[in-house]
Amino acid sequence: MGTPVYDWISHHANHAPEDEALVDLHSGRRYSYREFDGRVGRIAGYLRDGLSVSPGDRVAVLAANSSDIFEIQFACFRIGAVFVPLNWRLAVTELSYIAADASPKVLLSDEDNWKTSQELKASAGIAHLIDMRGDGGESAFETGIKDADPVVTMVQQTHDDICTILYTSGTTGRPKGAIITHGMVFWNAINLGIPFSLTSNTVFLTVLPLFHSAGLNCHANPVLHTGGCVVVMRAYDPAETLALFDSEEAGITHFFGVPAIYMFMAQQPQFAETDLSRIEGAGVGGAPISTALIEAWTTRGVKLQQGYGMTETSPGVMFLKASDCERKIGSAGKPVLHNELRVVDPEGNDVEPGEVGELWVRGPNITPGYWNKPDETAQAITDGWLHTGDATRVDEEGFYYIVDRWKDMYISGGENVYPAEVEEVLYQLPGVVEAAVIGVEDEKWGEVGRAVIVLSEGTELTEADVIDYCTGKIGNYKLPKSVVFTDILPRNATGKVLKQELRAAFG
Repeated sequence: MGTPVYDWISHHANHAPEDEALVDLHSGRRYSYREFDGRVGRIAGYLRDGLSVSPGDRVAVLAANSSDIFEIQFACFRIGAVFVPLNWRLAVTELSYIAADASPKVLLSDEDNWKTSQELKASAGIAHLIDMRGDGGESAFETGIKDADPVVTMVQQTHDDICTILYTSGTTGRPKGAIITHGMVFWNAINLGIPFSLTSNTVFLTVLPLFHSAGLNCHANPVLHTGGCVVVMRAYDPAETLALFDSEEAGITHFFGVPAIYMFMAQQPQFAETDLSRIEGAGVGGAPISTALIEAWTTRGVKLQQGYGMTETSPGVMFLKASDCERKIGSAGKPVLHNELRVVDPEGNDVEPGEVGELWVRGPNITPGYWNKPDETAQAITDGWLHTGDATRVDEEGFYYIVDRWKDMYISGGENVYPAEVEEVLYQLPGVVEAAVIGVEDEKWGEVGRAVIVLSEGTELTEADVIDYCTGKIGNYKLPKSVVFTDILPRNATGKVLKQELRAAFG
């Protein structure tokens, strides 16, 4: 028998029942661990007894961020159901594919997504569609859990059992459901809890969407593992986030965001005056971050701890200690405690330090594969090693640098060009608010770089200005040969630039 799964929420309700567990900013609801445990138990009872959910059945949620989503997650864990949070930003056709693939027995939906959910129920043959408001107001969801007999004991499970399916964005084809096991959730809580010093006194603000691994696990679930408090923001707002950092009453100690989130806060007029002294840990990941942005936050006394991860890796893979943030700017750090890494060439052989190769990861935090997709699983995993698809190098001290996505790399005159390296230079040009580089066809060189840039209000730059600025700072073959100015860069729900859309619009 494998390692058994234990109930984090009932444990904290037993040891520290009055400690605050969840704060829902949108509705103003606040729950102690005793109250959190009670709602988890009643939701579990409603799912099991009222909706006939059995171990292994999928329970999907299509709703904006709220404390309800964490309650539903742990209720699914308690009865052995599989939690499937859905990306409400996807098109109906994409969601229909996911619903058919996951085949949930229950779909819980808020008002904003109700019409889409009705279509999913019909197309995927979902047995139960339940309305929920996400604010504690009158709904079938609240009525159902009010009348339910609570489930107080977790069904027997092991770390190898599936607890969640998280679907990838599908930017390179059909969405894939990454299988997340109980063991992956546990080991991520350990892997991230230690370097970010999470304790029962932690007050963590989560702003990323809870249908995403980062929203759930960087670092909300690890905080709940320690018995700390998670503050849930319905939708990210940079001014509101800074106000919470500034508030002694809110007492936010930890935060995690993608670079764009930190960039939008740094652009706020009140950024220079915001009291950031209570921030003990600020993690950043999901995309390369510019040196200028790191320095902007460091100047304010906040060291952004870079990290790296994927949906398929729980997601924590590596992190940069706060003491190394300035010395190793640009590095994603070193491996977390419980996994191992390799950087390999196209034949799967380890490359030398300083050389660029593909990052492979192995450990108890790695997915066993993709839901209903054995062929994709076999292509992605070799002898337990997950192929990340990320171009990476390691320096002489063992620090890892994510150079770029393999798929974003282009070849100009036989030389590999990683757009992130060029974007790092572009962000140092005064007046550049956002920058992205794509490869476009060229008769002479095969491909050349095109920079897509958003300027700050009142800034005037020409294509020649941009290219002249980059000249001498990077190799000539890396220089963008053309520049396009636009009002905004397309981003996904977690703030990553959608290079595929840029190629379609400007390629």
